[in-house]
Amino acid sequence: MSGGERHTEPVDVHLILRRESAAGPEILLSRRAGQVYAAGLWHLPSGHLDGPHEDVVAALVREAREETGVVIDPADARAAVTVHHRSPGGASRTGYFFEVRRWQGTARIAEPDVCDAMGWAPLDALPTGMVAYCRAGLDAYSAGARLAVHFQLPGDAVAFDSGTDRLRIVPDVTGRAFASRPDAAVVEFAERAVGRITEWTDASWARENSRVWRAQGIQGGTWYVKVHQNDKFHGREVRGLRTWAPALGAAAPRLVAADERLRAVVLTAVPGRPLHGALLTPRQERALFHRIGALARRIHQSSPPRPAPAGSGPTIAKADRHLAGAQSHLKPGDEEFVRELVRQAENLQLLDWVETHGDFQLRNILYATETASEDTACERGDADDLVAVIDFERSEPGPAVRDLVRLSDAWDGRPDLFEAFLSGYGRHLTAAEEARLVIDTALDAVSGIAYGTAHGDPELIERGRRTLTRLRAEHQAPFSSTGEAG
Repeated sequence: MSGGERHTEPVDVHLILRRESAAGPEILLSRRAGQVYAAGLWHLPSGHLDGPHEDVVAALVREAREETGVVIDPADARAAVTVHHRSPGGASRTGYFFEVRRWQGTARIAEPDVCDAMGWAPLDALPTGMVAYCRAGLDAYSAGARLAVHFQLPGDAVAFDSGTDRLRIVPDVTGRAFASRPDAAVVEFAERAVGRITEWTDASWARENSRVWRAQGIQGGTWYVKVHQNDKFHGREVRGLRTWAPALGAAAPRLVAADERLRAVVLTAVPGRPLHGALLTPRQERALFHRIGALARRIHQSSPPRPAPAGSGPTIAKADRHLAGAQSHLKPGDEEFVRELVRQAENLQLLDWVETHGDFQLRNILYATETASEDTACERGDADDLVAVIDFERSEPGPAVRDLVRLSDAWDGRPDLFEAFLSGYGRHLTAAEEARLVIDTALDAVSGIAYGTAHGDPELIERGRRTLTRLRAEHQAPFSSTGEAG
């Protein structure tokens, strides 16, 4: 630690007293008056700790009673966000913002010498003339942040000014700056589509730059709101949901609304839970893979097949990009094996294109356990509605085996699951399809290793290495132009 006197600063607490109305969430604000800082500006009920004997929750309960007359049970205080603030005058402080949705009594002006007005304000339409520090805490709270910094500069106004907004949200441990609630523009878009939303739950996939929320409506409906990483993913998902996904009926979400500028969509909720990590008996697994095969058949038959465009097969150039990123984790001989497979692909007959999901794997396949018996359903072969597929952002036309690449890892060492899938699919693969599946799986494995290397994901790296080891052990003879092993 550097020399000099240890830094100290005040600690204050802020009450976000929240209620739900037909027009949306509202919070209690008070207007400061008299010989106080920021007189004439709106602020949350707030105050300082009385001393080292008082913790922040006790201070919140005390300040709420003193300023508004409401009585709060400490157990009803919920940590909302912490803000490290510096005023235009240069003094800094740390503020703890708490959300409270249950209390006793009616809010009133309990300290008229320092407050001349009090009322409920819409959370998404806060009044002008607010203290900038308070507004920063509320904006961070609305964004779902845990921690924010609000260091104003000399000359900044005490009142909130959008032109000099100094709010900086600190990302949480997942790396996301907005964890539990999308930004205001996305909230507005979603509520235009489905009405007022009272509860947001982060449903993002932790591995990628995923931004997905489960939204609960004021009338009890549930939807999913998704913001895509880029225009390509947004365009693919919207196209798939508007064209071929409706043919799946209840086995896919329905697109409620899309906004190209925000790259956002609102989707209906699909019942069930992901198959990834599910603990099932071997017989249950076979039943489900039968249904997954039937679901894949419905996807691939949702539109007539068409000839593949010239030059649409795997290329050395694409393989080289993935190999370069995966280089540090490849075993001796892996690079040569992949290059040789791609060279063989140039001689294979092109496969017809169909609609494909593009990321057809267990984490994107849902199943509902409360329906009929898996065992009897497998024997009947008529229970497609027991499984559903989500996440269409990699959806685009391609060879049907494109959807078997990531799924094939699930039946590695389980030929019974592959046979169950084919039974539901309604046919076996042609030799050309089997060859292309091997080639595309090798490329996907290298791509996964490269992605895992760049993003620090050891699970993806290990899965890719395991897949390459399996493929090298199973496929050593070259393929003919029809896909037959030589």
